[in-house]
Amino acid sequence: MIFVSPVALAVNLMSSSEPTSLRSTAAATPIAPAVHAWLTPGELLLLGAVWGSSFLFMRIAAKDFGAFALVEMRLALGALILLPFLWRAKDSIKPSHWLRFLGIGIINSAAPFVLFAWAAQRAPAGVVAISNATVVMFTSIVAWLLFDEKISKRSAIGLLLGFIGVAVLASGKTSGASVLPAALAGVLASISYGFGGNFTKRYLHDLPPSAVAAGTVTCAALVVAPLAFVTWPSVSPPALSWLSAVMLGVLCTGLAYFLYYRLLYRIGAPRTSTVTYLVPLFGVIWAWVFLSEPLTLSMAVAGALILGGVALSQQRAPAKK
Repeated sequence: MIFVSPVALAVNLMSSSEPTSLRSTAAATPIAPAVHAWLTPGELLLLGAVWGSSFLFMRIAAKDFGAFALVEMRLALGALILLPFLWRAKDSIKPSHWLRFLGIGIINSAAPFVLFAWAAQRAPAGVVAISNATVVMFTSIVAWLLFDEKISKRSAIGLLLGFIGVAVLASGKTSGASVLPAALAGVLASISYGFGGNFTKRYLHDLPPSAVAAGTVTCAALVVAPLAFVTWPSVSPPALSWLSAVMLGVLCTGLAYFLYYRLLYRIGAPRTSTVTYLVPLFGVIWAWVFLSEPLTLSMAVAGALILGGVALSQQRAPAKK
């Protein structure tokens, strides 16, 4: 699941336990079946489109702001919108939670956001979007390595397919230049999300996911702030880059999480996680429409292998009768 790159944060938060209070809140506000039939697919599609656009905005703004300044803009604006969620859960937050917010905020927001912004300066938005799709795979691997969670044969085959897809993606070229450094940065960001998702599930499971997102994003903004200050561009970026940076924070982080939590509370984590498959698709589409970035053969093959591997690794084995 989660943003979150907001999408990856959201996919990670999907693996967290949902507090009873959240389930009761969702149950207390039922939606008419006729509305539910079109509203949920529509919101999932919208969320995928919004999170997919984050790679477009990073591609536009990163070259003018630099990685740290752009990420700070994104985190700070996102935190301002998410702070009400933190305030609502203030009675449940203990002093020990803040240290966890800080650590997980670095692993699950600051580090991967900076890596993706760095990659966006060096490769097409579609390449970065496709590499982001490996988050679910690495979350499973970290859970297996550190927490002894089982990986079925089906999941292992899916992970193998995903890794082949990563190799294909890293071997590609655009305009004659290798995308290997950017693809590796995207994979490192996804690995970071894999650790962050598992740590969130185990050390912040007693808080609402919305409060976890607000707390970690806020702490991540505080960590990145000094680095953004010393690397702030000496020449003011153009208006389009400013607009892209604001859209990253307000639309792709703050408002997207609001939409994500609406879905999470209404339909649960497993169904909400299907947005994972929409984000790379929209990432490639927006880059093609607005930046004229082509979909190369290696990107297409890698995307199919990674998404196919993710789908296979997330399927549950049929119950034995």
